[in-house]
Amino acid sequence: MSSSDEESTEGDGLPYLGEYEGERNESEERHGRGRARLPNQDTYEGSYEFGKRNGKGIYRFKNGARYVGFYLSGKKNGEGEFYYPDGSKYEGSWVNDQKHGWGIYTYPNKDKYEGEWVNDKRHGQGTYTYAQTGSTYEGTWLHGKMQGSGQLIHENHRFETEVLIQN
Repeated sequence: MSSSDEESTEGDGLPYLGEYEGERNESEERHGRGRARLPNQDTYEGSYEFGKRNGKGIYRFKNGARYVGFYLSGKKNGEGEFYYPDGSKYEGSWVNDQKHGWGIYTYPNKDKYEGEWVNDKRHGQGTYTYAQTGSTYEGTWLHGKMQGSGQLIHENHRFETEVLIQN
Protein backbone atom coordinates (compact mmCIF):
# COMPACT_ATOMS: atom_id res chain seq x y z
CA MET A 1 0.00 0.00 0.00
CA SER A 2 1.73 3.13 -1.18
CA SER A 3 1.19 6.60 0.19
CA SER A 4 2.58 8.43 -2.82
CA ASP A 5 0.76 11.54 -3.98
CA GLU A 6 -1.49 11.02 -6.98
CA GLU A 7 -0.79 13.85 -9.38
CA SER A 8 -2.98 15.36 -12.03
CA THR A 9 -2.30 18.49 -14.02
CA GLU A 10 -3.91 21.88 -13.47
CA GLY A 11 -4.56 24.39 -16.25
CA ASP A 12 -1.11 25.94 -15.75
CA GLY A 13 0.62 22.62 -16.54
CA LEU A 14 1.86 22.14 -12.97
CA PRO A 15 1.01 18.96 -11.04
CA TYR A 16 -1.94 19.24 -8.67
CA LEU A 17 -0.88 17.99 -5.24
CA GLY A 18 -4.19 18.53 -3.44
CA GLU A 19 -5.13 21.02 -0.75
CA TYR A 20 -2.47 22.11 1.74
CA GLU A 21 -2.47 24.20 4.86
CA GLY A 22 0.81 24.81 6.63
CA GLU A 23 4.32 26.17 6.55
CA ARG A 24 6.31 26.75 3.36
CA ASN A 25 9.90 27.67 2.54
CA GLU A 26 11.13 30.53 0.31
CA SER A 27 10.52 28.37 -2.79
CA GLU A 28 6.87 27.90 -1.70
CA GLU A 29 7.45 24.17 -1.12
CA ARG A 30 5.69 22.44 1.74
CA HIS A 31 8.24 22.80 4.52
CA GLY A 32 7.69 22.47 8.29
CA ARG A 33 4.37 21.40 9.82
CA GLY A 34 1.36 21.04 7.59
CA ARG A 35 -1.87 19.30 6.67
CA ALA A 36 -2.80 18.02 3.22
CA ARG A 37 -5.76 16.44 1.46
CA LEU A 38 -4.41 14.63 -1.58
CA PRO A 39 -6.20 14.30 -4.92
CA ASN A 40 -7.01 10.64 -4.10
CA GLN A 41 -8.75 11.83 -0.85
CA ASP A 42 -6.03 10.45 1.46
CA THR A 43 -4.83 12.91 4.12
CA TYR A 44 -1.50 13.62 5.77
CA GLU A 45 -0.69 15.69 8.81
CA GLY A 46 2.89 16.12 9.93
CA SER A 47 6.31 17.36 8.92
CA TYR A 48 7.51 18.28 5.45
CA GLU A 49 10.91 19.14 4.10
CA PHE A 50 11.41 20.62 0.64
CA GLY A 51 7.95 19.50 -0.51
CA LYS A 52 8.11 15.89 0.75
CA ARG A 53 6.86 14.17 3.89
CA ASN A 54 9.85 14.14 6.21
CA GLY A 55 9.87 13.49 9.96
CA LYS A 56 6.89 12.37 12.02
CA GLY A 57 3.39 12.31 10.60
CA ILE A 58 0.02 10.57 10.28
CA TYR A 59 -1.13 9.39 6.85
CA ARG A 60 -4.80 8.36 6.59
CA PHE A 61 -5.90 6.37 3.56
CA LYS A 62 -9.45 6.80 2.28
CA ASN A 63 -9.94 3.01 2.67
CA GLY A 64 -9.49 3.29 6.45
CA ALA A 65 -5.82 2.30 6.68
CA ARG A 66 -3.53 4.57 8.71
CA TYR A 67 0.22 5.01 9.15
CA VAL A 68 1.64 6.78 12.20
CA GLY A 69 5.38 7.17 12.11
CA PHE A 70 8.42 8.62 10.45
CA TYR A 71 9.15 9.57 6.85
CA LEU A 72 12.30 10.35 4.93
CA SER A 73 12.05 12.00 1.49
CA GLY A 74 8.37 11.10 1.15
CA LYS A 75 8.69 7.40 2.11
CA LYS A 76 8.04 5.52 5.35
CA ASN A 77 11.43 5.27 7.07
CA GLY A 78 12.25 4.57 10.71
CA GLU A 79 9.77 3.49 13.35
CA GLY A 80 6.09 3.44 12.59
CA GLU A 81 2.75 1.70 13.02
CA PHE A 82 0.50 0.73 10.11
CA TYR A 83 -3.16 -0.07 10.81
CA TYR A 84 -4.83 -2.03 7.99
CA PRO A 85 -8.57 -1.91 7.15
CA ASP A 86 -8.95 -5.64 7.99
CA GLY A 87 -7.85 -5.02 11.62
CA SER A 88 -4.27 -6.20 11.22
CA LYS A 89 -1.41 -4.03 12.41
CA TYR A 90 2.36 -3.72 11.91
CA GLU A 91 4.58 -2.02 14.49
CA GLY A 92 8.25 -1.71 13.70
CA SER A 93 10.95 -0.52 11.35
CA TRP A 94 10.47 0.74 7.79
CA VAL A 95 12.93 1.46 5.00
CA ASN A 96 11.81 2.98 1.68
CA ASP A 97 8.10 2.26 2.31
CA GLN A 98 8.74 -1.41 3.21
CA LYS A 99 8.78 -3.35 6.46
CA HIS A 100 12.49 -3.78 7.08
CA GLY A 101 14.27 -4.54 10.37
CA TRP A 102 12.52 -5.65 13.58
CA GLY A 103 8.75 -5.61 13.74
CA ILE A 104 5.55 -7.15 15.05
CA TYR A 105 2.65 -7.98 12.73
CA THR A 106 -0.70 -8.84 14.28
CA TYR A 107 -3.08 -10.58 11.88
CA PRO A 108 -6.89 -10.16 11.79
CA ASN A 109 -7.31 -13.54 13.58
CA LYS A 110 -4.92 -12.26 16.33
CA ASP A 111 -2.02 -14.52 15.27
CA LYS A 112 1.24 -12.63 15.64
CA TYR A 113 4.69 -12.63 14.04
CA GLU A 114 7.51 -10.94 15.90
CA GLY A 115 10.90 -10.83 14.29
CA GLU A 116 13.03 -9.68 11.40
CA TRP A 117 11.72 -8.30 8.11
CA VAL A 118 13.46 -7.61 4.80
CA ASN A 119 11.76 -5.94 1.83
CA ASP A 120 8.24 -6.33 3.30
CA LYS A 121 8.67 -10.07 4.06
CA ARG A 122 9.41 -12.11 7.18
CA HIS A 123 13.11 -12.82 6.80
CA GLY A 124 15.62 -13.86 9.47
CA GLN A 125 14.81 -14.91 13.02
CA GLY A 126 11.23 -14.69 14.23
CA THR A 127 8.43 -16.13 16.31
CA TYR A 128 4.94 -16.83 15.01
CA THR A 129 2.26 -17.24 17.68
CA TYR A 130 -1.02 -18.98 16.87
CA ALA A 131 -3.71 -17.13 18.85
CA GLN A 132 -6.24 -19.96 18.91
CA THR A 133 -3.89 -22.55 20.47
CA GLY A 134 -1.15 -20.43 22.01
CA SER A 135 1.43 -22.56 20.18
CA THR A 136 4.47 -20.83 18.71
CA TYR A 137 6.97 -21.47 15.97
CA GLU A 138 10.41 -20.04 16.70
CA GLY A 139 12.87 -20.18 13.88
CA THR A 140 14.26 -18.87 10.65
CA TRP A 141 12.30 -17.29 7.81
CA LEU A 142 13.39 -16.80 4.21
CA HIS A 143 11.46 -14.49 1.84
CA GLY A 144 8.28 -14.82 3.94
CA LYS A 145 8.37 -18.60 4.50
CA MET A 146 9.61 -20.83 7.31
CA GLN A 147 13.06 -22.09 6.35
CA GLY A 148 15.79 -23.95 8.22
CA SER A 149 15.87 -24.95 11.86
CA GLY A 150 13.16 -24.04 14.30
CA GLN A 151 10.97 -25.19 17.17
CA LEU A 152 7.24 -25.74 17.29
CA ILE A 153 6.27 -25.16 20.92
CA HIS A 154 2.96 -26.35 22.34
CA GLU A 155 1.67 -26.04 25.90
CA ASN A 156 3.06 -29.43 27.05
CA HIS A 157 5.77 -30.26 24.51
CA ARG A 158 8.06 -28.94 21.81
CA PHE A 159 9.34 -30.24 18.48
CA GLU A 160 12.68 -29.47 16.88
CA THR A 161 12.14 -29.08 13.16
CA GLU A 162 14.00 -28.45 9.93
CA VAL A 163 11.95 -26.77 7.23
CA LEU A 164 13.28 -26.88 3.67
CA ILE A 165 11.56 -24.97 0.91
CA GLN A 166 12.22 -26.06 -2.65
CA ASN A 167 11.63 -23.77 -5.60
